[in-house]
Amino acid sequence: MNYTRPKADAVIVGLGWAGSLMAEELTRAGLNVVVIERGAWEQTQTNFSPAIAADELRYGVRREILKPPRIEALTFRNSSDQKALPARDQNIFMMGNSVGGAGKHWAANAWRFNPSDFEMETRLRERYHNMKLADGLIVQDWGVTYDELEPFYDRVEKIAGISGKAGVINGVKQQGGNPFEGNRTSEYPTPPLIRSHWNDIYHKVTEKMGYHPFPIPGGTIGAAYTNPLGVNLAPCTYCGFCGLYGCGNWSKSSPNACVIPALMDRNNLTMLTECTVLRVNKADDGKTVTGVTFLDSDGNTGFQPAGIVCVSAYQLDNVRLLLLSEIGTAYDPATGKGTLGRAYNYQTMINAFLYFENEQMNPYISTGALSTQIDDYNGDNFDHTGLGFLGGAGIQALSDQGTPLSLADRVPPGTKLWGSKWKKAYQQSYQNFGKIQGQGTSYSHRDSYLSLDPNYKDANGQPLMRMTFDYNENDKRMANFIRDRMEEICKNSGAKSWEIVSIPDKHNSPYTPYDSSHTIGGAVMGLDPKTSVLNRYQQHWDAHNLFVLGASSFPNNAGYNPTITLSALTLWTAHAIVNEYLKNPGSLVG
Repeated sequence: MNYTRPKADAVIVGLGWAGSLMAEELTRAGLNVVVIERGAWEQTQTNFSPAIAADELRYGVRREILKPPRIEALTFRNSSDQKALPARDQNIFMMGNSVGGAGKHWAANAWRFNPSDFEMETRLRERYHNMKLADGLIVQDWGVTYDELEPFYDRVEKIAGISGKAGVINGVKQQGGNPFEGNRTSEYPTPPLIRSHWNDIYHKVTEKMGYHPFPIPGGTIGAAYTNPLGVNLAPCTYCGFCGLYGCGNWSKSSPNACVIPALMDRNNLTMLTECTVLRVNKADDGKTVTGVTFLDSDGNTGFQPAGIVCVSAYQLDNVRLLLLSEIGTAYDPATGKGTLGRAYNYQTMINAFLYFENEQMNPYISTGALSTQIDDYNGDNFDHTGLGFLGGAGIQALSDQGTPLSLADRVPPGTKLWGSKWKKAYQQSYQNFGKIQGQGTSYSHRDSYLSLDPNYKDANGQPLMRMTFDYNENDKRMANFIRDRMEEICKNSGAKSWEIVSIPDKHNSPYTPYDSSHTIGGAVMGLDPKTSVLNRYQQHWDAHNLFVLGASSFPNNAGYNPTITLSALTLWTAHAIVNEYLKNPGSLVG
């Protein structure tokens, strides 16, 4: 059966961080809003109570909280001359499968990007005088600056109750914070988490080496807190079950805990759950969109007309929905023409595994954002002259989990992985293991892009997303540089032995190890429609009432997690819609 719902002022596709924040802004402004979410309805107090949430087999191993491949797979290849094949198991892209999206099970590393991350094309031209880089690298500005986003970063942090220590407030450096961060107008709303023993070791070692360690900002709450929406949040209990888990203690920032409770009393909000949006519908003139077509849980096809359409699903889903809707021109790597699917980028990771003796790390007292980091080699915080690459990495000591099944392979290289020798080695390593992670930048390449797969379809008969990706030469040069810095830290750490793995050197696919779920770009924002899908307000160049929110907008990835930046961009866009677009519908860039 086909049916049409009453027209709404706005329809929002996806109810994660971006969707929930946009819904809060638009409903508060008085708009009649419909949210369509593919997953089921879930609430913090019922679905993730402490009695059931700490189940490593259920969530850490079987990954029950994630979208399973049977619902929708992704196909992958390294280059255009290969046939892409579908990923049939739980891959590293941790897509949400219910209300709250990926914001429900994230590890809650809550970063702002650096000012330079938004303007690297300008930096390349002005600071480095267009120095020679790897062939085919894509470097372009976002069209929005850090200073423009700062008020929205500030509001997101207050809504989420982020814990941390500011490094720069109103131009003044703060003791104990990150001296390289962009200028802030206020301190974090809750204090930083208490450092673990491994964090303490790392802090002392890196400080002695002349670096600037600081506690990372976290969506794991540092103290009892009431956010601006009137929602009460509780301090983190360091239970050890964070990334891949929902938090029933109201201690982890998530849409379910921080935003959605405030939406429940708003009569101008309607939520449609277990409904899959199939396409965004274009108007006959092709210059605007009229709403979205969706498949409901009964197998019926519905149409939700709306004056404004906001697509705010997972990054890959955003790009796929635009491709399926034929809104914009798909990128052709052979000619370089088209923008949709272009500028896909990822995250470049380097991991060090250290083994100590008699340290009693107590890893079970942990949380997803319990880390100490140095930013001396992140982004453009250091001089890249003569290095032949752009970007860098935040180098952090993680105390993010102590779950025994997930750490079972953390034994020194050469250890047998079964029997009494493995048991003895694991018993020793569990209390004496430390991890250093280099979470690096990523710049796209002309040969890395997203497209629709001509060979594989989903249960609804629609083509799957196809990813064409390989680590490029810039990734590899940067990773090797950071690897050498991490080697120096390991040598000074007091560890008995260690192993460092540079992912771009060891793998040409992001599917072999878990390194990052931070998949970026494909429908990027910018100042030129020849190189971007969206303008600086995340408004589609080809349809002025279509806005696309999320990490799909990022032309490049920073050496940080993307969640707080995509949330700040959502508020930036919402502010433009409420204060400018509603008064005069049309392009916001004139």
